[in-house]
Amino acid sequence: MITSTTNQRVKNVIHLMKQAKERRAQDVFPVEGIRMFREVPPAFRLETYVSESFLKRPENRPALENVKYETVSDTVFLAMSDTKTPQGVICLARQMHYLPEDLLGTAAGWPPLLLVLENLQDPGNLGTILRSSEGAGVTGVLLSSDCADIYNPKVVRSTMGSVLRVPFCYTGSLRDQLRAWKDRGVTVYAAHLKGTTDYTGQDYRTACAFLIGNEAKGLTEETAALADRYIRIPMRGRVESLNASVAASLLAYEAFRQRN
Repeated sequence: MITSTTNQRVKNVIHLMKQAKERRAQDVFPVEGIRMFREVPPAFRLETYVSESFLKRPENRPALENVKYETVSDTVFLAMSDTKTPQGVICLARQMHYLPEDLLGTAAGWPPLLLVLENLQDPGNLGTILRSSEGAGVTGVLLSSDCADIYNPKVVRSTMGSVLRVPFCYTGSLRDQLRAWKDRGVTVYAAHLKGTTDYTGQDYRTACAFLIGNEAKGLTEETAALADRYIRIPMRGRVESLNASVAASLLAYEAFRQRN
């Protein structure tokens, strides 16, 4: 059993919890919590750590069947954890890798339904968008290179496992990729202050992509200019815009509604 936070493997987990650069360099990400641990395909698990307290609870033992794991003291586990109330299990998993082509969902059974995120910074928003994307049948999520790290522990937790199932990729050329998709028949929509058509008044049954911008600044003018149509989400009061994850969810689910 590991009882010291100076252990190199423990220190590595702590670094991976905190540093996106380290996660990218090692091509792994930490997964914390019993539910998320169960979601990770066994072939993607690299290392598993459990606390003393976790092992003492009989209901947790089935999750560790055929799993090679390292036991750590409760004090050490607390130092490794990214949460205030640790559940007692952390594993390091291989990162998933997709190409833009994978986001089109050729095996999804319906036309591409894409979310395109530009400079989204809030981990909670990003995680919620991934979770909503799975529920709404989004075929893929494209992120600009300056978006938050999708493998941030807060993002991973808030996806409730969707990060393991929804295809996504980062790109340093967001606008070039949008142009390439437009050439392939994807209609691009932007929820925009200049939008004059209600978002429910469009036909999303064909290949489409929704642009979602930065929480504070919205879309850049250059990216918004690539939209084929500006749409609006009606609101009352003095509210000018919705939370990015709420807007993305509304748009994705309207497409889902129309396709069912």
